[in-house]
Amino acid sequence: MTTGDENQRSAQFGVIGLAVMGRNLALNVSDQGYSIAVWNLETEDTERFVRDYGRKDIVGCNTLEKFARSLERPRRVLMMIKAGKPVDQTIENLRQLLEPGDIVIDGGNSWFKDSQRRERSLNNDGIIFFGLGVSGGEEGARFGPSLMPGGSEGAYEHIRPVLEAIAAKTDSGPCVTYVGPDGAGHFVKMVHNGIEYGDMQLIAETYDFLHRGVGLGYPELADVFAGWNKGPLESFLIELTARVFRAIDDETGKHLVDVVLDKAGQKGTGKWTAQVALDLGVSIPTISAAIDARFISGLKDERVSASRIIKGPRAALGRADKKKWIDAAHEALFAAKICSYAQGMSLIRAGSDHYNWNINLCEMARIWTGGCIIRARLLDSIMRAYEKSPHLESLLLDHELKDRIESAQRQWRRVSAKAQEHGIPVPALSASLAYFDSYRTARLPQNLTQAQRDAFGAHTYERTDHPERGFVHSDWLAIHDQLK
Repeated sequence: MTTGDENQRSAQFGVIGLAVMGRNLALNVSDQGYSIAVWNLETEDTERFVRDYGRKDIVGCNTLEKFARSLERPRRVLMMIKAGKPVDQTIENLRQLLEPGDIVIDGGNSWFKDSQRRERSLNNDGIIFFGLGVSGGEEGARFGPSLMPGGSEGAYEHIRPVLEAIAAKTDSGPCVTYVGPDGAGHFVKMVHNGIEYGDMQLIAETYDFLHRGVGLGYPELADVFAGWNKGPLESFLIELTARVFRAIDDETGKHLVDVVLDKAGQKGTGKWTAQVALDLGVSIPTISAAIDARFISGLKDERVSASRIIKGPRAALGRADKKKWIDAAHEALFAAKICSYAQGMSLIRAGSDHYNWNINLCEMARIWTGGCIIRARLLDSIMRAYEKSPHLESLLLDHELKDRIESAQRQWRRVSAKAQEHGIPVPALSASLAYFDSYRTARLPQNLTQAQRDAFGAHTYERTDHPERGFVHSDWLAIHDQLK
């Protein structure tokens, strides 16, 4: 294995962690003409990487000390390791080897408050820290991901050329931009993943409605989704879904998706999104419904037992109006998808305001148009919305998106109602619809909720006819007794 001591080689960029994402990002950096040093905790993985890819510009290091000596100043170190304690441990080990002005980049799915803490800690030693959101999976890492860096704006120029070189490219440029200070990058990546949860759940519910309800088989479903991918629903996830429906299991000869156990896992970023939304007081019902759906999918044994005991309506609608329901499902999915993105962008705006990050929402939509999991044609419309109105309170108020939802809402309501009538769960589709209806309603029934709170706990309320009085309290039970 080549080490950093040989021939006094000086690498331009360093990568720590050679699992799938780290390995592919390292190769991507190398492809762009940068010499790189690599180090992995398990030395055999470093040796295998150097042996397998054997490029002259790759410096394999068997110790962290040699890794640090191999890098030109200011050192630029990308960590692609498991979030949590491993990141802190690696930072502590690096701290002894780096110098003021060196840059450490955490490219894992880290909690944004951990990124804030790490930046403050490293700043004490003059070391610059970036939290880097990376989306696109292993293929994106290898050939062009979407990148969301958060850290020092002044220091960003030291890593910008490398990030722009390895990022996915679209007509609007490289899918990377400076997001904001400290934890902004990982915050945006967290919300990106929350939107991804919502999008995947909406697609799953649409599949269930068409498969169990309308009776479409997998070849038909593949054709439907492939057709949808040529229109306004065009996206990576729609394209991927069509391909999933065509896959055949070598072992059973069945469609592979049919032998997949219906228990969806999660790594925590969706849950973080819901927690932060609660903290900031932002409504994200579609994303929350998607998280709940994954939780209840984990109750497989309970659900199987319940299915034998609890009876509901017959799920099948029948194929008589197949074309009608396919078209309706398209409209329902598209309208609900807009709501999911609207919720995510509102959460980013709230986080930006709370932490004074000054995040550019138009740029966030732009860097998601390529490379990442939620890339979709819809993001072009979202970019236009924020170009016209940078401080837009909600995407639902953009004229183009508002008109699109209004034209789709009749079909959206039909699908949601028919699914519930036939006992097909559509929690995310329904949550999106409730969000839309709540947002467009001038007077909600929470006047009663606030009256109840004041009646049982003296929590006060505001009057519609005298806002200048602020919060007031009434003795509701005494008023009731007087009317007897």
